[in-house]
Amino acid sequence: MSGPLASVERPGVKAEGQLLHAMRQEVAELLDRKHLGFPGAQPVSFARRHLEELTRQDYFVCEKSDGIRYLLYLTQDENNEEIHYLIDRKNDYWFLPKGALHFPVPRDIEGFHVKTLIDGELVIDRLKNGQMQPKYLVFDCMVLDGNSLMNRTLDKRIAYFKERIFDPYSALLKDYPDEIQFMHFLVELKSMQVSYGIEMMFRQILPNLPHGNDGLIFTCRMTDYKHGTDQNILKWKPEAENSIDFRMRMDFPLIQPDQHDIAEGITKPYPDYDALPTINLFVGANGNEDLWYATLYLEPQEWESLKGLGEPLEDRIVECSMDSSKRWRYMRFRDDKDNPNYITTVESVIESITDRVTEKDLLAAAKGIRDAWKLREAKAKANSGAMNASTKRKAEDQGNGRPSPGPPVRP
Repeated sequence: MSGPLASVERPGVKAEGQLLHAMRQEVAELLDRKHLGFPGAQPVSFARRHLEELTRQDYFVCEKSDGIRYLLYLTQDENNEEIHYLIDRKNDYWFLPKGALHFPVPRDIEGFHVKTLIDGELVIDRLKNGQMQPKYLVFDCMVLDGNSLMNRTLDKRIAYFKERIFDPYSALLKDYPDEIQFMHFLVELKSMQVSYGIEMMFRQILPNLPHGNDGLIFTCRMTDYKHGTDQNILKWKPEAENSIDFRMRMDFPLIQPDQHDIAEGITKPYPDYDALPTINLFVGANGNEDLWYATLYLEPQEWESLKGLGEPLEDRIVECSMDSSKRWRYMRFRDDKDNPNYITTVESVIESITDRVTEKDLLAAAKGIRDAWKLREAKAKANSGAMNASTKRKAEDQGNGRPSPGPPVRP
């Protein structure tokens, strides 16, 4: 049996070759998709126009963890034994150690779930005693025991996950606490608040998180789960965290051959790899070629730090933010990604930067969001009452000879 994972970047054994293709095919068939790419939903960046969107529809809000996004796939092997995979945004599959996780089914502690796909983030919590605890934070459920939940509302998807998976899992931990030390990571449900509970998020939840945080995620309650970019999932980041993932490529200045070079047979200009290069930033576009977008501004000491890493830099994915002078600045490398942000995503982030919504703006909008929510709630209740009254009158008009209509009977 293994213990807790040590790295959220490499959470298990990476599937390769034919196994990887087979797993991608299996998950695509589970989702009734022909496309073998990463099936997770992707948010859009929060812009000022989205404040009005929060008044038009019911949204839930949760913290955006500074961890790594993974889908968790619950399945079984050829011997009908319980196994699990984590699927990252590169669509790589990480096989988790056998026996390091167990998700019992209701009323059967030995049973386990198969054909189940969960969405969440893997983080490392710092506990009050100073120890580190890996956790998988669940915020959605796509498929449960072979039954697609993607056309259900968000609250229903979460409710199914809680009742069928999380509650039996929590009971297992309570009844067998000694097993926790052997688990690869613990699983928790992310705390979801109604969209107008913004003050609680900023004042209570975010300051007390045991892991890093870089914003908020607003998810529409009523819409389906969607593969790819979803305009109904809104990613809000503080100003300092609004960023874009580019592909970086470097152009070094050329040195003209001097007499010593010529004496050694070097007659053509050659790159000066010690000098500060022009670092070009590329974004994803239609076709196979990335599109040039901007250049990265580096201070000389920043360049020295990057050189000091002793790592390849060319063609790497780099996360950048825009400073007050509208220059792109280095934040960190994103080795969990193979591709830069697509141009439409970049445009969305630029909108968030230039027309940004601050924490103060969100707090000021909370009352209007709440009033609109309560108004929708009251109208829905009134309509429900009217429909119930109408159904009752129709049943009474039928007299005792005919029963009230029941649910349709399928052949």
